[in-house]
Amino acid sequence: MSTLKIKNLQNVFHHCEFLGSMFLVIAAISPTILFTELLGSNLAIAVLADAIAVGFVLYALIEIFSPVCTSFFNPAVTLALAIDKKLTWKKFTVYTLNQILGGITGILISHMMFYHEIPKLIEISTITRSGGNYLAEVLGTFFLILAIFSLVEQKSNKTAQLIGFLVAGMLLATSSTMFANPQVTLARIFTYSIAGISPIDAGIFIIMQLIGAILGIIAFKHMKKNCSDYNACRYNNEIHQ
Repeated sequence: MSTLKIKNLQNVFHHCEFLGSMFLVIAAISPTILFTELLGSNLAIAVLADAIAVGFVLYALIEIFSPVCTSFFNPAVTLALAIDKKLTWKKFTVYTLNQILGGITGILISHMMFYHEIPKLIEISTITRSGGNYLAEVLGTFFLILAIFSLVEQKSNKTAQLIGFLVAGMLLATSSTMFANPQVTLARIFTYSIAGISPIDAGIFIIMQLIGAILGIIAFKHMKKNCSDYNACRYNNEIHQ
């Protein structure tokens, strides 16, 4: 493959990470503004709407981008792949930068869509998310990484659907409403919406997410080590059920 073709392919991958991260953040932020600020819904309805939007959009993003390029949209996933030597550290750095830029762009677009009602583009959030929220981020990221690695190992054709379901479900099942994504966490610092997070808590969330990602890799490798043929092990389990 020529150098030009390789460079063009790399650019496509970078654009995918940027666009996917942007739309993922739009899906996470816009419903909270629409339902609480414009429609006057209570917090419970807003969280439910957010879970549905994130789950559906993430499903669509993975389906759209995965056939032609990478579809990580999450530095924790990118880090896990780099640690597992499925991605070079150089690519990890470039992908992560594109994910972060995409996420911040997503915040700006979300705010611009509602600017006629709420004339703010950027606001540093003061919403604190402490205590059990930290544990929730470890748990959510752990589950996400374990699921992704397991589904990829199985060569599942339902990865997009299952990851969308997982994220939507865990958003409703965790006290932190499952950020589980460092670029989304960074972006949420800059929103006035109820989805925001203070800079200090954001930093702690990211640390918890990275811990969860590492634990997810360890758990998957332990599972795989104790079952040398992962698919055969899965098949045998189905027989004995």
